Amino acid sequence: MSAAKLVGIVLLVVGILLVFFGWQSSQGIDDQVSEAVTGRFTDTTVWYFILGAIGVVAGAFLAFVKKA
Repeated sequence: MSAAKLVGIVLLVVGILLVFFGWQSSQGIDDQVSEAVTGRFTDTTVWYFILGAIGVVAGAFLAFVKKA
């Protein structure tokens, strides 16, 4: 297994975990109130989703698409 594929798998797992933590955070009372009042989640939750999505996309690319 190449180093790029291994890094890709690690990024993919970390990205999935960050998306999961973002989802868990969005179900909390503080995020529910924030979304009801402002229509948006808190900054922390949004960063979990953004970084998780980047990790999933980059990890999938490195693990499954890139030939090295």
